[in-house]
Amino acid sequence: MTGTFRTPAGGRVDRAQTLEFRFDGRRYVGCQGDTLASALLANGVHLVGRSFKYHRPRGFLSAGSEEPNALVTIARGRGRTTPNLRATQLELYDGMWARSQNRFPSLAWDLGAVNSAAAPLLSAGFYYKTFMWPRAFWRHVYEPAIRAAAGLGRAPAEPDADRYLHQHAHCDVLVIGAGPAGLAAALAASAHGERVILCEETAEPGGSLLGETGARIDGRAAADWLRDALATLAGRADVRLLPRTTAFGWFPDGLIGLAERVTDHLADPDPHLPRERLWHVRARRVVIAAGALQRPLVFPGNDRPGIMLADAARAYLHRYGVKVGTRVVLAGADDAAYTAGAALRDAGVVVTAVADSRPVASDVARLSGLPVRLGASIAGTRGHHRVSRAILSNGEAVACDAVLMCGGWTPSVHLYAQSRARLRYDDQAQAFLPGEWTRELRCAGACNGTSDLGACIAEGHAAGDAAGTRPSTRALLTPPSQPHSATAPSRTAFVDFQNDVTAKDLVIATQEGFRSIEHVKRYTTTGMATDQGKTSGMNALAMVAGLIARPVPSVGHTTFRMPYTPVTFGALAGAARGDLFEPMRRTPMHDQAVAQGAVFENVGTWQRARWFPRGSEDMQAAVTRECRAVRGRVGLFDATTLGKIEVVGPDAAEFLDRLYTGSFSRLPPGSCRYGLLLSEAGFVMDDGVVARLAPDRFHITTTTGGAAGVLHHMEDYRQTEFPQLRVWLTSITEQWAVIAVQGPLARDVIAPLVEGIDLAPEAMPHMSVREGLVCGIPARLFRVSFTGERGYEINVPADCGPAVWDAVLAAGEPHGITPYGTEAMHVLRAEKGYIIIGQETDGTVIPADLGLDWTIGRGKHDFVGKRSLARPDMLRTDRKQLVGLRAPDVLEEGAQLVATGTVLPPIPSLGHVTSAYWSEALQRPIALALLSAGRSRIGDTLYVPMADRTIAVRVTAPVFYDGDGSRLHG
Repeated sequence: MTGTFRTPAGGRVDRAQTLEFRFDGRRYVGCQGDTLASALLANGVHLVGRSFKYHRPRGFLSAGSEEPNALVTIARGRGRTTPNLRATQLELYDGMWARSQNRFPSLAWDLGAVNSAAAPLLSAGFYYKTFMWPRAFWRHVYEPAIRAAAGLGRAPAEPDADRYLHQHAHCDVLVIGAGPAGLAAALAASAHGERVILCEETAEPGGSLLGETGARIDGRAAADWLRDALATLAGRADVRLLPRTTAFGWFPDGLIGLAERVTDHLADPDPHLPRERLWHVRARRVVIAAGALQRPLVFPGNDRPGIMLADAARAYLHRYGVKVGTRVVLAGADDAAYTAGAALRDAGVVVTAVADSRPVASDVARLSGLPVRLGASIAGTRGHHRVSRAILSNGEAVACDAVLMCGGWTPSVHLYAQSRARLRYDDQAQAFLPGEWTRELRCAGACNGTSDLGACIAEGHAAGDAAGTRPSTRALLTPPSQPHSATAPSRTAFVDFQNDVTAKDLVIATQEGFRSIEHVKRYTTTGMATDQGKTSGMNALAMVAGLIARPVPSVGHTTFRMPYTPVTFGALAGAARGDLFEPMRRTPMHDQAVAQGAVFENVGTWQRARWFPRGSEDMQAAVTRECRAVRGRVGLFDATTLGKIEVVGPDAAEFLDRLYTGSFSRLPPGSCRYGLLLSEAGFVMDDGVVARLAPDRFHITTTTGGAAGVLHHMEDYRQTEFPQLRVWLTSITEQWAVIAVQGPLARDVIAPLVEGIDLAPEAMPHMSVREGLVCGIPARLFRVSFTGERGYEINVPADCGPAVWDAVLAAGEPHGITPYGTEAMHVLRAEKGYIIIGQETDGTVIPADLGLDWTIGRGKHDFVGKRSLARPDMLRTDRKQLVGLRAPDVLEEGAQLVATGTVLPPIPSLGHVTSAYWSEALQRPIALALLSAGRSRIGDTLYVPMADRTIAVRVTAPVFYDGDGSRLHG
């Protein structure tokens, strides 16, 4: 048996294939093709959860993704526990293990239900009013109690064991929703050879057609039309059909996020498959065919298990062969009640009453043969774990085990609104509908307010056809004449089932002065969390409009925030987890550094050797030895992480002239020049070496952390400001390994390894570049230095870097070559007064502040940031300028500089320390600082206040070592 409420025949499930599952530890049996919800209903289970705040018994409200009540936790083993999944969306598989949430000790006997008795104290905004005093109680008393009493599922404690992937896709047409309108749109678009992606959040395309038994399309049964449409789409190579895929958000620049559930429906999924796939889709045109959702009615006791939407009951019957009850009452004010009632009656369900609030019967009502109560509505219900009686407004009490609501229809306009397109309120449909069509965005079917099946298909075809125009007439969704039946301030008439918001809460909010619908939403929590107005939105809007005596359009609507339905953190993260959360980049010589005992640090996304300890050396001892080796003999440094950009084209020099402060048009091939890059505001962005390889080719270096930003900056100007220039940019950071050989003996070390390059000082002076062979490998050899010593940077293809490193190390062994790390590099450059972007700069520094105004090319009429340098603030004499500091101890970087040694606040700060080290070459501490009017204070004594003392320092020039550059030039 697969459940006592399963019909003898019908539905789209495979009755021959039974599946065992457990809910709250109890064993049940369902069919292949069931959802967890339909399988539980087939077994007569209606109580599936407890409400968020009051812990009231709750059952199924819907059959789809709008479900607010039936949230469960699914456990598939260690590391595979997922809370807050909708039972209506969970495809049943053999061995499924599910449990209800937000209850203790059990679903039937929940101690939290005592909250219902305290409902008068827990109305709208109670936490703003009640738990403010005493203030100290909030964190330790109130907040823990509220979190324990209210909530959903528990977050899993173990790391997620599943895999998730991201996929990027482009198409001509993205169709969202595979109902009749969406299928028609996909057929029309693909007929012209356009690339189409058709996504559908359920497992089976078809939408409303899956529950139609008598409808006909083009003279054929709806089921036949559906089968042929899917076969046609499957045969077209440019169509991608994505079932189990929800379009959850429309992001800036037309990016649409799709969440595909790949293996959640499988009992034993392939371990090589991801659990979910997140699609990043960009389309030339988007067709939204997301359908419409039936609205619930608002009346006292409308949340009892067994009370659900009439369309959901019909879906359970026709799609899953499940009867939601044996004696049902239908209520509403449109003909959907009779469609559902007739279907249930034909399946053997007793329809005890149809409470039709309209005063006059429609033709459908007269012909239905159902027991109709005209002018009646539901005034209340009875029952605990399941509804047992409906109290009609005429005083009649009707015994039942299910109440089915027909409150009208709400088009699914979430994605349309997220695209920043404007909605319009339609008085006839009593709903917000999409506005005008554009070439890029069209809506079709019920989400556009269209009700008739034939009209939906015609509208879908027109939306999918690139040349199609919106049909001039269509049948709108029929609204009920009284869509919002409860305006009485009842504490059990629920507007938002998920957040336990009642009609009384809305009354309180408006009485307390809230008029903006966004304020009402936040004060009462209506339409928040995962609902986002799907079931509660229009009822809440109409009620608030009535309470403040304003029309619905003037009240407006709340913001339809993404995601449409919840998306797992795993899907959003994709592969970015663990070691891949922020992938660490390693240079080609990383293994060589490991073998030499390097201690690493993270610099941006790179892992760099910080120092190379020998024996028991600490960092200071190792750095001192490394600095001594570079100054006295020769050092070896891995500089691969420097950003590298190749700028190529007839206008490459002109392009660089416009971006950098220096002039490069007259820079001869084979020469290098220091380059400073400014923002439009005139502030220093980045620096590096610009090397001219040929008249139309430059090799640019940037800082390690600035590589991506500089390339983006360049591309931005190339494409938007200087599109007429013939120039192309290529990132080559990872294509070249860079081995820096620095020190007085640097030329002696590399000379035996170099072929085709004259290393004589007059042939290859400082700031030059040559191309030749190093160790027989094509290389670019730069004569540049960041240490102040004679230096060469060997650039070879990345995969050749380790071999060249080993060769240089071997060649330098007789000369005492010493690998050194970033810490020694910092000390060496500070001794020479060389800056590091981000350390000697803070986003407000201009070239003159750093003493680098010499980098501005003479006679240059313009470059990015030039005009900003002429602003009055840039010409102030009290700007912070780069200086050196002489101190008795190594200062703390970031420490403030003040004019007085008396530490009595307030003390005006004159600047701050940017770099501070022990200098082995000078045998004393050194520091660099940004100091107000710094150059005019050279020779002055200032003070650095610390926690335990105040340190006197003397202001000096920022160059501490080899001021004339004789060692640099060799």
